[in-house]
Amino acid sequence: MEYIAVLAPSVVVGLLFWFAMKSIFNADKRERQAEARAQHEAGLGNSASTDAGPTPAK
Repeated sequence: MEYIAVLAPSVVVGLLFWFAMKSIFNADKRERQAEARAQHEAGLGNSASTDAGPTPAK
């Protein structure tokens, strides 16, 4: 029983560290996905306006 009392604090701190790192990495992944989505939409907006080609000269 004393082994559990000795190891419990380390296990708890390890689990807290693991959850903190997991949340940081998940937030980073969501941020990268949002940035890629925004760049993709911005790229589509630019290419849609340039697909029409130059306006004919009169």
